Order: sequence, then structure tokens, then C-alpha cells
Amino acid sequence: MGSVTARAALIAGAAAFFVAAPAHAELVNATDPATIEAIVESQGWPATIVAKPGDDPYIESNRNGLKFLVLFMNCDEGRKCKTLQYYMGFSDAKDVSLEKLNQWNKDKRFARAYKDDAGDPVLEMDVDLDFAGIPRENIGETFNTWASLMDSFREYVFEN
Repeated sequence: MGSVTARAALIAGAAAFFVAAPAHAELVNATDPATIEAIVESQGWPATIVAKPGDDPYIESNRNGLKFLVLFMNCDEGRKCKTLQYYMGFSDAKDVSLEKLNQWNKDKRFARAYKDDAGDPVLEMDVDLDFAGIPRENIGETFNTWASLMDSFREYVFEN
């Protein structure tokens, strides 16, 4: 009977291990723009993939009237992309000083601000999805961070 009891304990222990072990999260990378488009839409934001021959794809979207792009970067001939960059700018705020943008960069994490070639203040945030990718939930969280940064940047740029 001792071996039956030991066997039952071993089976019960193994069953408890499998029940307690977390399921593997779905990993997402930047190779399929439609997957990223679906994640953007799951945030409640519209998303349109723009893919022109010879160029890397990007997604146009907006949140609460703030237009932004999700750029697919580090691509091999417009495919097999490895990273994303969230990008937004304000063409009606050219008077924002470089000192003010430098202060933003000093005080904030995760995104950087600068003036583009047209003199517009812009905000960018990079997301590395190389190799096997990262869990879908983490990508959704990067969009939550991006949303907060967009709101903060708008307030910062247009404050008196």
C-alpha cells in the first residue's frame, strides 16, 4: 500500500504544479502590422495601416483628438520589423523653446521631445519587440503609458 500512497501523492503534487503554473502569455512582435493595429483598436482608438511599396509600414491613429503614428522600424524591405516608435507632434506650437523641451526630457521617462526639421515640437517613444516579442498585455501597457505621455505633453507644450 505504501507505493500506492506515494504514487497518489506524486500525482497530486504534479497536478497541483500544472494548475498553479501560469499559462504562457501570447508574445507579439512587430512583424505583422495587423496585430499591432488590433491592439491599438482594443484601446478604443481608430487605426489605419499605411503600407506604401518601398517604405516601412505605419499606423495612423488618434486619441481624444490627438493624432499619432505607430511607426514600424528596423524593417527588412518593409517587412520583418523589429521595433515600434510612437510619434506625435504639434505644428501649431513652433514657439516652444528648446530649453522647455530639454526640461521635459530631464523630468520625464519613456519618451523624448525635440523640434523636428519644420520646428514643430514632437514626442517619440520607442518599443523594442525584437526576437520572440513581448506579451500582448505589455504592448497594451505601452499604449497606456503613451496615452498618459501624450496628454502630459499637450498640456506642457500649450501651458502659458
